Amino acid sequence: MNRRVFMAVAAAGAAKFADAQQPREVPEAIKKLRPMLDGIQPITDAERRARIDKAQRLMRENKLGAIVLEGGTSLYYFSGTRWNAGERVSAMVMPAKGDFIWVAQGGAEKSARMSGDVRVARDNEDAFSKIGQALKDAGATRVGVEERVRFGIFDGIRKEAPSVEFSSADAVTAGCRMIKSPAEIALLQRANDITIEAYRAAFTTLREGMTNHELSTNIEAAFSALGARGGAMAIFGKYTAFPHGSIAPQQLREGDLVLIDDGVSVEGYQSDITRTVIFGKPTDRQRYVWDLERKAQDAALKAAQPGATCESVDAAARDVITKGGFGPGYKVPGLPHRTGHGIGLDGHEWTNFVKGNKTKIQPGMCFSDEPTIAIYGEFGVRLEDCLYVTENGPRMFTKQSPAIDQPFG
Repeated sequence: MNRRVFMAVAAAGAAKFADAQQPREVPEAIKKLRPMLDGIQPITDAERRARIDKAQRLMRENKLGAIVLEGGTSLYYFSGTRWNAGERVSAMVMPAKGDFIWVAQGGAEKSARMSGDVRVARDNEDAFSKIGQALKDAGATRVGVEERVRFGIFDGIRKEAPSVEFSSADAVTAGCRMIKSPAEIALLQRANDITIEAYRAAFTTLREGMTNHELSTNIEAAFSALGARGGAMAIFGKYTAFPHGSIAPQQLREGDLVLIDDGVSVEGYQSDITRTVIFGKPTDRQRYVWDLERKAQDAALKAAQPGATCESVDAAARDVITKGGFGPGYKVPGLPHRTGHGIGLDGHEWTNFVKGNKTKIQPGMCFSDEPTIAIYGEFGVRLEDCLYVTENGPRMFTKQSPAIDQPFG
């Protein structure tokens, strides 16, 4: 990093910190919000047991004797257990037959849920040898490793189990998690509903001269008032062309496009929504690009049919954008990233609407639908709503934006 870049980054960080220290009056529209978590139905242990049954079936089909999981969303998905992946070693072995084997350090065993054999490794004991013994006791000669398991943990386990063949556990974990149950879809729906209400309130606070950080803070306050935890990126003007935002300080001016993106978590299930709206009156070019983006989002939704490939959805959106004068392919000006990603307990999870992904779409799958048109140095437009696939086709969790000056359906 050269000195000029370093000074710019430091100045941006200092400005954001100073802005955050200023006392804030919560906007009236946010004060009026009320929690939206009534009636939430958490995932039951019965559903988790059904997930385990499916996982064990997939293990046998893929010739895996067991899979190993650390703390993270897959562990939570199967067991309801929330473990942090910290300095101490704790892992769960799920055999292809039988109950879990938990190996826990630092008191983690106290939060382990679902039935299983709990083996405690004190700080003066080798947890890796206990995990190796658990694999031996499970009779596993070929073991799947969940994708979030850290290399140091994997390396320690394989040294204690030299005769074991290790492989990816994706066929099991992704094979289960990609297909959402009605209970999961209900939780995703609530997360999306909350996000829309927060965005609706936050957009009423737009004013000339406000910073993008102030808008992000208003959205976070709205999420909190609605009873959920979440955050949102906010970017203005030419910075809307950067799909993941910019650290540059920004103040809202008449004629700027405003882009907000992110969401909340409900019982662990995530929302991810983007709205792009004009502050003031749009130019003809802004309106043209916004309308083209909406057509691309519509094309992706229409293409996301059961039995279609994931890459065909990406191609459908990209074709609209290319015919509109941008691209082709992944070139900018145009759509520089995939059209959508899977969503569930992780904001981004398997699988993706992207070129080369020939995975067949199935009922129960959930995705974001977010083609973007990025024009560096000018502006960008992204519209993002999430969808779930039914036997009769895709359905949006939220109503799409109808126009550049109307962010909500």
